[in-house]
Amino acid sequence: MELEINGQRAYAYTGGKPFEPTLPRVVFIHGAENDHSVWGLQSRWFAHHGFAVLAVDLPGHGRSDGAPLSSIEALADWIGALLEKVGAGDTASDVSRAALVGHSMGSLTALECAFRFPQRVGRIALVGTAVPMPVSDALLIPAKEKEAKAIAMINTWSHSPRGTMGGNTVPGMWMLGASKRLMERQKPGVLHNDLAACNAYSHGLEAAAALTCPALVLAGSRDMMTSPKVAAKLAATIPGAKLVTLDGVGHALMAENPDGVLDTLRGFITT
Repeated sequence: MELEINGQRAYAYTGGKPFEPTLPRVVFIHGAENDHSVWGLQSRWFAHHGFAVLAVDLPGHGRSDGAPLSSIEALADWIGALLEKVGAGDTASDVSRAALVGHSMGSLTALECAFRFPQRVGRIALVGTAVPMPVSDALLIPAKEKEAKAIAMINTWSHSPRGTMGGNTVPGMWMLGASKRLMERQKPGVLHNDLAACNAYSHGLEAAAALTCPALVLAGSRDMMTSPKVAAKLAATIPGAKLVTLDGVGHALMAENPDGVLDTLRGFITT
């Protein structure tokens, strides 16, 4: 599905079903140097079970036009404009408000968006998250100067020990290879832009403490990119938030345990 957001073409995958604005909305937001495809299983399930799904390509990523946005605040405003475009929050009913599901950088975007546009957001799920989300110079500098090296570093750190050796539920699926090719498909400069945006975001704890909508924090016990301990502290900051930790899973939760992620999201969003 193509939309025009802020005067530029944006792409969103609808899970194999036409987007029906009268249905409850679920918006999936990818992380740094990724695109909508990381949500393949989850987006398709919701689209085929009574939800209107938008798994977005953020500006400058995947099939969406424009330059990548340089701050989490700008990304949150972009998602807010997307929600306005599809009529989220146009009425007082709960069904008109969207559920936001964000991974890593996308989780920060979802958090800030829910803070800025509470009338458009009904609930949020923060996957592979940490607030704050600092990025060290050991990664930021290669991301700017030697992108291939930074991609290799991220790929290693994003998977659990089991994930680096295989173990995907899809026979023949090489998780590290698929992740590497996905990142390589993005435009030059996108990776450093995204990591710098995560590193600079300082409003997360304030936004978390002010949330009024239901929230889920979904962590991997072997996540080396966003510590599950920090994720637990974030969940404790959000009033009434639910914390779920998937055992033995790294930062690439949707690749390493797609069914676990889906089951958790399904239990949270369909209640």
